[in-house]
Amino acid sequence: MNRREVLQRSAAVLGYTLTGPILAGIMHGCKAKPELGYKPQFLKEDQAALIAELAEVIIPRTDTPGAKDAGVPSFIDGMLFEVYPAEAKENFMKGLAAFNDEAKQEYGDDFADCTAEQKNALVKKHHDALAGSNVDASQAWYRSGGKKAKPFIIEMKELTLAGFFTSEPGATQTLQYNQVPGPFKGCVPLAEVGKTWAT
Repeated sequence: MNRREVLQRSAAVLGYTLTGPILAGIMHGCKAKPELGYKPQFLKEDQAALIAELAEVIIPRTDTPGAKDAGVPSFIDGMLFEVYPAEAKENFMKGLAAFNDEAKQEYGDDFADCTAEQKNALVKKHHDALAGSNVDASQAWYRSGGKKAKPFIIEMKELTLAGFFTSEPGATQTLQYNQVPGPFKGCVPLAEVGKTWAT
């Protein structure tokens, strides 16, 4: 049953006297919470859900795996827990909270609970704001020696890309994969190789 059906049936039962708070409660209760697939070490569950949805917007599932399939949310949680220094964690978490607050202001819901179109629109808005600025925000951060706080969306993209392309699905199904060391073939016909090996 979708939210519209729940609202219609609830309104019929209650004689069409649903108030704003009741509607908000019903709408919030009808949403299926996304499965994380891992137990966060650093993030709270709602923060982990936000990270998972945002990573999936950055690298969605197509004919190849998406960020969730590759375990990117778990990777980001692990990076924050094990690698990031205290100040970087604090900056990231402030950016995460501000991003979610913006989703609530724009769409009246947490980012993880927004529609796919709303999620894409908010990410595009942040991306376009950086692309339209005179100074590339990530380059400005590097030039400052990391003293300025890196824009949240840039950091999120970097973490998502790092997590995805170092995962097995990202490395083997998206990138060209050359196994090293490769399989040993002791006796291969010359016609198959084309010429003898130099070493």
